[in-house]
Amino acid sequence: MKIMVMGTRGIPHIPGGVETHCEHLYPRMIKGGANSITVICRSNYVIDKSLREYHGIKLKNIYSPKSKSFEAIVHSTLAVLHAAAKRPDVLHIHAIGPNLVAGLARLLGLKVVMTHHGPDYKRMKWNGIAKFFLKTGELMGVKFSKKVIVISQEIKDHVAATYGRNDCVLIPNGVDRPMINDNTDYIESLDLIKGQYIFTLGRFVPEKGFDYMIRAYAKSAISKKYKLVIAGDADHESEYSLELKALARKNNIVLTGFIKGEKLQQLFSHAALFIIPSFYEGLPIALLEAMSYRLPILSSNIPANTQVNLPGENYFEVGNETSLLSHLDNISFTENQRIDYDMRRYDWNLIADETLEVYKSIL
Repeated sequence: MKIMVMGTRGIPHIPGGVETHCEHLYPRMIKGGANSITVICRSNYVIDKSLREYHGIKLKNIYSPKSKSFEAIVHSTLAVLHAAAKRPDVLHIHAIGPNLVAGLARLLGLKVVMTHHGPDYKRMKWNGIAKFFLKTGELMGVKFSKKVIVISQEIKDHVAATYGRNDCVLIPNGVDRPMINDNTDYIESLDLIKGQYIFTLGRFVPEKGFDYMIRAYAKSAISKKYKLVIAGDADHESEYSLELKALARKNNIVLTGFIKGEKLQQLFSHAALFIIPSFYEGLPIALLEAMSYRLPILSSNIPANTQVNLPGENYFEVGNETSLLSHLDNISFTENQRIDYDMRRYDWNLIADETLEVYKSIL
């Protein structure tokens, strides 16, 4: 079976939920029976352009402009033309924006599978024109894909209600087993003490809610003992990201930038508490990672977060600084507390097998 994948910025070690999803999923599918998988990467995100293979996955770099508005459509069009020339058995398109070209792919005789990672037009960063094209991408993907995979029940219900398509396959994001790291050299370099900091991570965009989280934290009694650490940065520097960094500096927040590997493992391994204040998510891998490390968690009460079924007291009202402040002031936990969550549904090996079955069903 010959599979080609597009819609991701690329793999490996490129920040983003779709990118993390693809980096974990496709190497396992090679082991599960797919004999050829090619991931098409956006050239402007690829750091090592000499890399042509990753854990058995072929990597193909295709041009994408350095433009937030045009990179997805330009790259996606070129990617579909490349796929049409190579004739894979299945073309898997991730996310709704790149699915603008799903109709073109079908016109060129390709069998398309779509993974709907969430209605991205709800993200605050997009203007009216961008939202229109994202909604059109969603429509084209749902209409022209042979199969539609969704990562959450919320998205499945949305597709059924909006487009009348009731055959979507629910396959959630997954998470690896945690790499518990006993080393503390990295967190000490950030002037952090084991078990005495609060952690979160994500891109510096408005829908992640980091600004109101910082304001709530700064007012809380917990800030007197526990530092706040935010891992991440902006893909494209914006007025919001610059203001967020200034707000963080003003309140002595630790900013690490984008990190992976051992540095990220240390931050997860030694945190006292994880916070996810997002306004919008599909199914956040960061939340699943925090659960895999068995951390106490405070989460905004959006459907994407409530579907993992944390205890009710772990959720605060999304966007409500006062609600988050109250939870921070009243949460009860010990510095080394760990919680056993049910992670069986988020096993990447199971997810790879289920995705492979979707491919087989259309061949």
